[in-house]
Amino acid sequence: MDTHLILYGALALSGGIFLSLYIALVFWSPPPIVTHESEKKYRSHASPKKSLTLTRLADPSSVDLTIVVPAYNETERLPIMMASTIKHLTSQKNRTFEILIVDDGSTDGTSDTALKLASKYSKPNIRVVTLEKNIGKGGAVRHGMLYSSGERLLMADADDASRIEDLEALWKTLDTLAPNNGAGVVVGSRAHLVKSEAVVKVRVDFSLSPAFDLLPPTQRSLLRNILMYGLHTILRIVGVGHIRDTQCGFKLFSRAAARQIFPAQHLPTWIFDVELLLLAKQLRIPVAEVPIEWHEVAGSKLNVMTASLQMLRDLLIVRANHLLGRWKAVPVKEKAD
Repeated sequence: MDTHLILYGALALSGGIFLSLYIALVFWSPPPIVTHESEKKYRSHASPKKSLTLTRLADPSSVDLTIVVPAYNETERLPIMMASTIKHLTSQKNRTFEILIVDDGSTDGTSDTALKLASKYSKPNIRVVTLEKNIGKGGAVRHGMLYSSGERLLMADADDASRIEDLEALWKTLDTLAPNNGAGVVVGSRAHLVKSEAVVKVRVDFSLSPAFDLLPPTQRSLLRNILMYGLHTILRIVGVGHIRDTQCGFKLFSRAAARQIFPAQHLPTWIFDVELLLLAKQLRIPVAEVPIEWHEVAGSKLNVMTASLQMLRDLLIVRANHLLGRWKAVPVKEKAD
């Protein structure tokens, strides 16, 4: 009798703990990302006042490449990035492209700056989308990808930290990885820069833990060390430990891959990159990592300590939701031409 009571008590306790954890998971999980009607439209040099309807990712592509640029309060850094980007893209004579700038609820007039740039560079197709409120870099990238026209889609940060010329290395790799416009993802990687001056002198980026090890011991607090090793352990647990640099904001997707990955994305926060790679793994979409050049640019809005704690929470949320089946990635079969 006592054994049965103990057994029932243990089951009840286990059930209570599971229910409590499940409720906590539901509470902490981000709500669905809502797209407002105004966000399905864009302005451009040709139509600076009247908003036009964006192309949907589900529609056929109309250009070779879309560059999605998430921008939050980027009036100072965006012009530099656009100058180098357009200079390179216009030198590629046989490639059509568009640039989709997604203003993530900025308060400094980023959309106005983007429209001025669209007027300055009137020949390229530069589209400006303004989100009604700030939802996070992940949400801005997701929105841009879901309304892109390109057969290939590049996410690129507005700070110009990555060299746009390295797009060609990603492009060639995707040609091999996913021929005939198949599903594939190529990730720009800074891992090879671990021992270089470019990484040693920059602020701590927990996506490159070896670079953090190069700093003098006096600059590494116990808490930061715990965060660093803890976060990389979580990355391995989540299932993307094979990617050396998950956080580089320079990633190229085929349209076939984007159609499967981005509708299933839930995280709007800066750690969304990990969710994208996890989704690609679950969908059996091949992923390659290509070394790129990178340099630190002043003006980052990321607080390392706060962001690291948020990263830890979000990674656990992603893994738990996928394990419990609350979040699912559904393969999409491409229609034959």
